[in-house]
Formats: sequence, structure tokens, C-alpha cells
Amino acid sequence: MMRRILALAALAFAAPHAPPAAAQTETLLIREIGSLHVGGRIAGISGLPEQEIVFSPGAPPIRINPNGQFQVEQMYAQYVRLANPRARVPLILAHGGGLTGVTYETTPDGRPGWQMFFLRAGHDVFVTDAMERGRSGWARFPQILAGEPVFRTMGEGWSIFRVGPADGWNAAAAERRAFDGTRFPVAAWDQFMKQGVPRWVTTDRQIQAAYDALVQQVCPCVMLVHSQGGNFGFTAALNAPDKVRAVIAIEPSGTPPDTADAARLRDIPHLVVWGDHIAGNAFWQRIRGNVERWQDRIRAAGGTADTLDMPAEGVRGNSHMIMMDTNSDDVAARIQRWMEARGLMR
Repeated sequence: MMRRILALAALAFAAPHAPPAAAQTETLLIREIGSLHVGGRIAGISGLPEQEIVFSPGAPPIRINPNGQFQVEQMYAQYVRLANPRARVPLILAHGGGLTGVTYETTPDGRPGWQMFFLRAGHDVFVTDAMERGRSGWARFPQILAGEPVFRTMGEGWSIFRVGPADGWNAAAAERRAFDGTRFPVAAWDQFMKQGVPRWVTTDRQIQAAYDALVQQVCPCVMLVHSQGGNFGFTAALNAPDKVRAVIAIEPSGTPPDTADAARLRDIPHLVVWGDHIAGNAFWQRIRGNVERWQDRIRAAGGTADTLDMPAEGVRGNSHMIMMDTNSDDVAARIQRWMEARGLMR
């Protein structure tokens, strides 16, 4: 039985051949492009002083009362529906912390991102901006969102995303030192950091509620999630096992609580994808250990929890931002192959 399981895993991660090269260049037949906001609530603020504001140069000042009712905690998603999708259900793409759905659009060095790849592979695709990110918008703080936003420095991103060692960061681009063989397009690092947005560390509950609302509105679906988004994908499947058909987690940085019932996921295959330079990195080793324990719990409950370890596949150099690395299409094709092996395509 173990040999058969290993054989199936090898089949799922074999050298990619789907979609064919031609499918990545042919004209897409699109049925619909649109967007929606889901979830959220109306919150009230009182007790704040009025302000006098000039909205445009030369315009007269206007007194603004900041008290009242506000629509807050909603989430935005853009969708592209194909005329003839091959996938059985749509694919939801969820980004990581301090980022937005731009993660899956054009890569920082100008290549088509995973949104386009999976459209060409035959999926209807939803690209999300989590609550308090991007076009979802954020609310007044600390009156509605507790605490203050966190802003990522360029040097922090360089090391935590494993593009290069922490001491390899330098404000001068020519002086930066990346890992040997890194697959992140380092010349486009400054362009990538333009995607960064403020994030809160106090809003997981609200973000989860918004993803759950999206699942209820647009699923059944497959969830492909990255970094901080990993926990929202894992928990969305737990909260709606009748709606989520699979979870694909790209270097997830969180797991459900120990009290979560992994048996609810028995019929929902999970795939976790890891890049390079994790060994010896205490931060990422701890995260990976937590995720592997969650995978063990899924397997113990009779479910499927596969791992695509790129270095173990003989592919070195992937950063945390795998969907932006120079071999992003190769990794996406391996993920596509896994979905085909799991019966998620027609």
C-alpha cells in the first residue's frame, strides 16, 4: 500500500506536461470578467470631534463629522470566468500578509502570473484582496480595527521571504547579496516591494469571516492560498467541508488550532508546497513543523495531505514568493498535475 501511495505522489508531481505549451499562448475565450464584495458589517463611531477639511486645492473648507455608521470588514474578489472551463469548480487565489491579490497577477519582472497560468489551464479564477487589504479597504483604527497597521521594510522582506540572507540586504541594489541560485528575480525586488500594503496583526477573525462568506457565495471551489492566507484556507475547509473541494497551500505560515477536527477534512485533499533555504532557518523550520503536524492529523483522520517539496524534487532556489520565481510556471504545472490526479478537472 505504501508503494502505491508513493507511486501516486510521484505521478502527481511528475515533470509537468499540463497544460500543454500551446495552451499558455493561445487566445483565451472569456465568458465574464467581474468583481464582488462579500461579508462585512455596519459599525458605528461616536464621540469624535468634527474636523475642517479641504478636499481639493482651492475648494472651500468643509466641516466633517467622523461619527456615524460605516460599512467595514468586507472583502473584494475579482473573477474571470471562461467560456469552456476544464476545471470542475472555480479556483480561489488568496495572498499572504502585507500583500494583495496582485501576488497572482503579473510578476514583478513582467511575466504572466498564476492568475493567467490557471486560466489557461482551464480554471475559472477568483483573485482576492483579504479584508483590510487592497480594494477591500480598511476601517478607522483603533475605533474599529484594533491596534495599528504594520509596515514591512524592504530589508525585512528580503530575509523573511528568503531571497537572500539578512546580512545580504543593502539599500543600494548593486550591493545586495541574494542566495546563490535564487529563483526570485532580484533585479525586480524594488518593483515587488511596491506591492506591499499595511497589515494588521489583530484582524484574523474578521479576515476569516470574509473568506467564509466568499466560500458560501461562490463555491464549491478549490482554494489556493499563500503564507498568512494558509490558515484562512485550512479553516475555510474546516468551516465548509461541503463547499471546499481541495486546499493548495503555498508555504503556509499558520495552522488551525489543536482543537480543530481534522476528520472534517477526510474528503478534501490538501497539498502543501515548499521552496528552498528552509533548513537552518529557525523561523521557517518552526512554521514548517507546525504545518507538518497539521498534515499528520489530516492523514490520521483518513484524509489526504500531500507535500510538494521543490528541493526534494531536485529543484533548488525557490523563495517564499514561489509564484513570482523564474520557474513559477514549472511549479504551477506541478500543482496543475496534482489537481488532475485528484480528479478536479473534467
